[in-house]
Amino acid sequence: MQRPLPPLNALRAFEAAGRHQSFSRAADELRVSHSSISRHVRGLEDWLGAQLFRDLPRGVALTPDGAAYLADVSGALERISTATDRLTARPSGVLVVNSEPLFATKWLVPRLGLFHAAHPEIEIRLEASTGLADVARYEADIAIRFLAVAGSDPQAILLSDAPIYPYAAPALVPVAPDDPADLLRYPRLRDRFKDTWAIWAGLAGLPPPETDATWRMRAHLAIEAAVAGQGVYMVSSDVVANDVAAGRLHRVSDIGFHDGGFYLVQAQGGARRRAIRIFSDWMLEQAAPWRGGAGQEDQPNG
Repeated sequence: MQRPLPPLNALRAFEAAGRHQSFSRAADELRVSHSSISRHVRGLEDWLGAQLFRDLPRGVALTPDGAAYLADVSGALERISTATDRLTARPSGVLVVNSEPLFATKWLVPRLGLFHAAHPEIEIRLEASTGLADVARYEADIAIRFLAVAGSDPQAILLSDAPIYPYAAPALVPVAPDDPADLLRYPRLRDRFKDTWAIWAGLAGLPPPETDATWRMRAHLAIEAAVAGQGVYMVSSDVVANDVAAGRLHRVSDIGFHDGGFYLVQAQGGARRRAIRIFSDWMLEQAAPWRGGAGQEDQPNG
C-alpha cells in the first residue's frame, strides 16, 4: 500500500518558503500568517523526519535535503496546476495587469489585439497607475514598471531597455540637423521628473540648454504633444515605435543614451499561474526587438 502523502497546504507552504528563502514572503504570497507557514513547515519536517531549513541570524536557508525536496515538490505542484488548467479548459478568472501609464498607452494597448487573437481564453483587465501594484498581495497578477537601475528589484524581469533619442513630427523638423546645436532651436518637451535634454546636450558636446524654452508634462502627454508638432521630445524608441511606423514621428538625431528600462513582476502562484506565464512570455517575445541592444529599426531622417 502506498504511503499517505503529506498535507497539500504544508507542501504549498514549504514550496513558497523555499522559493523565497523566507517565511515572511511566503506568508505574504499565500495570504497567511508567518506562524502558519512556520507551523506547516515544522509539521512537514516531522512528517518526513528530515530538516528542510536551517535558521540564520536573519531568515532561513534550505538544507541540502530541503533543496532537493524543493526541486521535486515545485515540479509536482506545477504539474498539478497545469493539469487543473487543462481540465478546466481555461485559466480561472481575469488576469489583472497593472502598468506604468506610458507603457500601457503607447506600447501595450496597441498590441493587446494580437494577444487576444492568439489566446482568446485569457481575459485581460489592464490598469494604468504610477504606483507599483503589490503582486505578492494579489493587487495585480502582473505589474509593469520603469526602473532606472537594473537589479534594483531582484524579482523584476527585463522587458525593454531601448535607448532614448530625440523624436519630432516631420512637419516640425523635416530632417535631422547636421549640427546638433540646431536641434535646440526647436521647442523642447520634457517630462516632469528628469532633464534628459541636459544629458543629451552633454553627449553632443553642448552646454545645458536653456530651460525656459521647455514644456513640462507627463510622458504620455509629451508624446502626443510631439505628434501634434508642439516640440521635440526625448523618449525611448520602444514606446514611439507605432508613431514612427505610421509616420507621425521620426528620430531627429543619432545621439542617444540608455536610461533604465521597463520590467515586469509576476505574482508567484495562485489559480492564474498558467495565464501569468502565457502573458509574460508573450510580452517578452513582443518586446524582444528593444531588449538587450537588439537594435532599432528607425534611423535619423537626414
